[in-house]
Amino acid sequence: MKYSIQQFWNSSWTLSITSGILLGLSYPPVPLSFLIFPAFLLVFRIIDLSDSAREAAYKVYPAFLIWNIITTYWLVMATVAGGIAAILANAAVMTIPVMLQYKVQRQKLSPWLIALLQTAFWLSYEFLHHQWDLAWPWLAVGNAWANMPQLVQYISVTGYWGISFWVIFATALAYQQLQKPKQSTKIALVSILLIFPAWSISISAFESETEPERTHEVVVVQPNFDSYEPNGGFDSAQEANDHLLSLTDSVITEQTQLIVWPENAVQNQILNINGYRNFSDRTKKQLKNYADKQDATLITGATFFEFFENDIPALTYEDQRGSYLPFNAALGFYPNKEMEAYRKHNLVPIVERIPFVHFLNTIDVFRWVNWNQIQGYGKGHRPDQFLVNGTATPALICYDSVYPSWIRNYVREGSGYLTIITNDGWWGNTSGHEQHFAYARLRAIEFDRWIVRSANNGISGIIAPDGSIKVETSYWKTTAFNYEVPVLTSQTLYTRFGDWLPYLMITLSIFGIGFSLWNKKEYSL
Repeated sequence: MKYSIQQFWNSSWTLSITSGILLGLSYPPVPLSFLIFPAFLLVFRIIDLSDSAREAAYKVYPAFLIWNIITTYWLVMATVAGGIAAILANAAVMTIPVMLQYKVQRQKLSPWLIALLQTAFWLSYEFLHHQWDLAWPWLAVGNAWANMPQLVQYISVTGYWGISFWVIFATALAYQQLQKPKQSTKIALVSILLIFPAWSISISAFESETEPERTHEVVVVQPNFDSYEPNGGFDSAQEANDHLLSLTDSVITEQTQLIVWPENAVQNQILNINGYRNFSDRTKKQLKNYADKQDATLITGATFFEFFENDIPALTYEDQRGSYLPFNAALGFYPNKEMEAYRKHNLVPIVERIPFVHFLNTIDVFRWVNWNQIQGYGKGHRPDQFLVNGTATPALICYDSVYPSWIRNYVREGSGYLTIITNDGWWGNTSGHEQHFAYARLRAIEFDRWIVRSANNGISGIIAPDGSIKVETSYWKTTAFNYEVPVLTSQTLYTRFGDWLPYLMITLSIFGIGFSLWNKKEYSL
């Protein structure tokens, strides 16, 4: 038995495969979040068994590949080639912090400082991976704990980056303790393992629920359109709209103040110009009249075509009507003013927009590719909100909801609750839609806000500021419901101070890289 354990502990490939399986099983919908601790412990062992940073990356790649496959296999449901490419590429990007962790592992530093720098490298990677055109925040360590909200209440101070810090620092300390047993390291390990859950439990026990100034009755519609059929499976876009209105009528009351339909709920295209396509004008008029009739704000997802007369962007589509861009958008219809639009900011790479398209267009001096015509959706840049009886709420479109730094803009500008509209039907009945719903629970805790979520096929629901679920619909079911949603104005420390933890980790990472380079130079001399 002892020999078998030693064999396992000294076999990089066995460690890598085991680690990948444990990492994959740490994420929703599997309720085994704690497996992420031994998974990363094995990663640190692989690092220690390697003879170079490149070898460490090479040996840990299978672990990260298995992790990506188990957790995000459903990407191939939307596009097989794109899904496979995303899984392979993301696993490769994840090896970058591992190479840096290898470098610091070889330094003559105290065990706790090695562990802290290794943690800084991982958090810096996670944060920076949110910032570029190939961003993929789905596998951030914090997301593994989305269905354990009672243990992560402290993210109202740290953002969900605090979960990554807790997991990686504790695991790195544990490995240092295994290799170089010291009382100080042991004390630090026990402290870091216990302090964060204890902090969360104390917040849950002693922090009284924030009293709302008022409530809004909200109607949430789940139309269950087939994403792979024209008009959602109906004979026409108008029939699809009538289906949405019928579902809304089934639960709406005189007290309803907000109606929420999901991403891409309106099946026909909406234009910002009049007179070219009657169905666009007719739809806008129909929805505006419905908002007037119900004296309520209606938020819905749609493809919005914006035509430009002045300040034309560098890359646009062209037709006989002029220069335009299509946007994955949320539209707001009001009883007392004109339609407003929010243009989605966080677009899914490749699926919704070609990454780095402006850069590629700039360097394509011979114009071998018509980037204008293949760029995908236009990218929105303003965190526009919608008003519901004087209270602001965003319409976070699908991928937007996994970017806390972006959502913070809305809460700082007065969002009383957070509205999410999404179409998870592209992924079928896989774990993708369950993960997406679970991740919204983290946003509720970070910002102390109620979550209103409308999904085309599910899961729609209502989430309280402590991450608890108040309403949860079944997947692939046509339904609608109403709920009295509290309006809050409090601001968490994370709302006030933002991403202070990842910026601190980036500073430490720069120090760690600089020290490694200086120490290498001194050693060579």
